[in-house]
Amino acid sequence: MPKVKLTDLVLRDAHQSLFATRMVTADMLPACEKLNKVGFFALEAWGGATFDSCIRFLNEDPWERLKKLKAALPNTKIMMLLRGQNLLGYRHYADDVVAKFVETAAKDGVDVFRIFDAVNDPRNFEAATAAAKKTGKHIQAAISYATTPFHTIEKYVELAKEYAGIGADSLCIKDMSGLLKPYDAYELVKAIKKAVDLPMEIHSHATTGMSVATLTKSAEAGADILDTVISSLSMGTSHSPTETMVEIFRGTEYDTGLDINLLLEIAMYFREVRKNYKKFESSFLGADTRILVSQVPGGMLSNLESQLKEQGASDKIDAVLKEIAVVQKDFGYPPLVTPTSQIVGTQAVFNVLFGRYNRLSGESMDLLVGKYGACPAPKNAEVVKKALEALKMEKEITHRPADDIPNEYEKLEGETKKLLGADTVSVEDVLTYAMFPKVAPDFFKKRSQGPVVFKPEAEAPKAAAPAAPGQAARYTVNVNGANYNVVVAPAGTVAVAPAPGGAAPGSGAPAAASGGGQVIPAPVAGTILRYAVDEGAEVNAGQTVLIIESMKMELEIKATAAGKIRFLVPTGTQVAAQQPVAELGGVPGAVPAPAPAAPAVPAEAAAPAASGGGTAVPAPVAGTILRYAVNEGAQVASGETIVIIESMKMELEIKATAAGTVHFLVPTGTQVASQQPIAEIG
Repeated sequence: MPKVKLTDLVLRDAHQSLFATRMVTADMLPACEKLNKVGFFALEAWGGATFDSCIRFLNEDPWERLKKLKAALPNTKIMMLLRGQNLLGYRHYADDVVAKFVETAAKDGVDVFRIFDAVNDPRNFEAATAAAKKTGKHIQAAISYATTPFHTIEKYVELAKEYAGIGADSLCIKDMSGLLKPYDAYELVKAIKKAVDLPMEIHSHATTGMSVATLTKSAEAGADILDTVISSLSMGTSHSPTETMVEIFRGTEYDTGLDINLLLEIAMYFREVRKNYKKFESSFLGADTRILVSQVPGGMLSNLESQLKEQGASDKIDAVLKEIAVVQKDFGYPPLVTPTSQIVGTQAVFNVLFGRYNRLSGESMDLLVGKYGACPAPKNAEVVKKALEALKMEKEITHRPADDIPNEYEKLEGETKKLLGADTVSVEDVLTYAMFPKVAPDFFKKRSQGPVVFKPEAEAPKAAAPAAPGQAARYTVNVNGANYNVVVAPAGTVAVAPAPGGAAPGSGAPAAASGGGQVIPAPVAGTILRYAVDEGAEVNAGQTVLIIESMKMELEIKATAAGKIRFLVPTGTQVAAQQPVAELGGVPGAVPAPAPAAPAVPAEAAAPAASGGGTAVPAPVAGTILRYAVNEGAQVASGETIVIIESMKMELEIKATAAGTVHFLVPTGTQVASQQPIAEIG
C-alpha cells in the first residue's frame, strides 16, 4: 500500500483556476480511460463553479456531466466540492433542499463529498453531513485555511475535533490562497493528526510558489492524501504537478506507487486540450508573491483589478489591498474563500471609493448580522450596529441560520414545473433551478441545442499589407476555420463578408454589413463571444442580442429598439469600442465606421429620458439595475432606498437624495456607468 495517496483536480479545480471553468465534458471523456487506471484516491470532478459554468456558459447539463464521468470512471471515486448549507449557490438553502441535493448527487455519481463552510461554522455542515451519511458515501470535512491573529494551530485543532464529531470520514486543510507555508503545514498536520484519528488531505494552490514544498512537508508530518494536478494544467493559480510529487516521493517511504509513464500520456492529452481555451486563460502564469503580504487569494486579486478598472479606479488597487485587511478584521476574520472573499473584497472597494462603511453591500450586512453563520472572531460592534439598523433587526443571529429557512423544495418544484410547462419535472432540473434561478430559465430553453464547442483560438485580424493613403485597408479574419473579409474604406465605411470558400453553407455566419437600420455599437473593445438570438430574429428593446468578452469579463449587449436583428460581425471577431456589431432593420449597404469620440454610455444603458427639473440620483458605481425598491411615481423620503444595483456581484442600495416623487430613468436589467443618473426626484 502506498504511504501517500493523491487526488487529481484536473477535471474541476485545475480549469476553474486557469481558464474560468470552461472545459466541456467532451474534452474530459477521452482521458477518462487512462485516468481510471492511475490509482488515484479520487478525481475531483464536480462542484465549485462547474455547475454554474455549465449552465451559464457551456449550455451543458451538469448532472449529465456527472453521470457520464461516473460511467467513464468505474474504478475511481469522484469527489465534489460542496459549500455546506450553500450547496453550490450563494445563499443558504433549507434543509430539505440540502438533503435532496446530496441524495441526488450521490445517486448520479458522487463518491466523496468534500464539504466546507466559508466561515468554518460547524453548524453549516450539519445538514449536508447528515444527508451524506444516509447515502453511505465518504464525507470529507474541509477547514478553510486563513492566516490571521485568530487562526492559530490550537483553533484549527478545535475545528478538526468538531468536524470529526459531526461525522466526517476524513479531514482536509483547504488552502485556497497558497498561504500555507511548508513548515507551518508540518506543525499543523502533526497537531491535528495527534488530536484526531482520521485520514487527512492537503489542498494548496500554487499561486505563491510554495505548494510543492508544502505538500512535501505535509506528507512528512503524516498527511495521508495530497491534492495535485496533471502537469499540463498545473502551477500558476492552479496546483502542484502530479508527476512532480510522484517523482519526489519515488523510492521513499512516501512513494505513491503511481505509473509516471501513464501520467505523462495523460499530461500530453491535456496539453493539447488546453489550447482550445486560450482565450479564457489568465495572464497570471508565475508566482504572485504579493499575496504573501496582502494575503488575498490570486483569483480574488485579479478579480479586484478587473472590478477597479470597471469603476475607473485602477489606481486604487494598493489602497484596496490595505483596506481588505481592515474589513476582514472588522467582519470577524472570515477566511477569504467563496463567498466571503467576494463580500470582503467588494466592501473594501466600496470603502475606498465612498469612505469606510458609508455604503454596505447587502451581503456585507448579512455576514455582519450572522446570516452566513458565526464568524471566527468578534466583529466591529459599530459596523454590526450599522448593519442591524439598515436591516431593521434588533440583534445578531446566534442560532444556526438555516433554522430560519422553512422547507422550500416543494415550492421550487412547483416553480420549475411552471417554468418548463410540464406536469412532472426531474429532481435534477428542480435543483438546477434552485441553485441558479436567474440563469436556469435561459439554459432550459437552449439545452436541446447541446454544449458549445471550443477550438483553438482564431488568429487576430491581420492586414495583408498596410493601406496606402486613399486606399481601403483589407483584413481577413479566421473564425473556427471560416474566413471573412473585412474592408475599411477611406470614406469611413466598414464591410464584413464571408471570403470565397470561407464559410460553410448554413454555417450561420453573419451577412455582409447593411445600412439604414438602427446600429448597435460595441460599448467596449473586446471579442464577440456568441450571439444570444438567431440571425434575423425579432427582438424587443432591451433584449440581450450579443455577448462580448472584454477585460476577461462577459458583457451583454442589448437591442436599442425593437426590430429584426442583423449581425454585422462574426463570433470570435475582435472589435473596437463603438464599432457597429449589429443593427435592427435596414437595407443592404455599408455601415459608416464611427469617428473617434469620447467614451459614451453603453448602448444597453439606454433608458427613458429624464423629465428634467428634478434632483438626479446617480449610480455610485458601475453595475446593473437589479430591481426597484419602490414603484414608479411613489412618494419617497430623503434617504429612502429606491433602487438595488448589482455591482461586483454584490447588491447595493441606492437611496433618494431628496424627498419627492421618484421617476426612474433606466429599466431593470440595464448596465449603467458610475455617476450615470438612474432616477430623479421631482
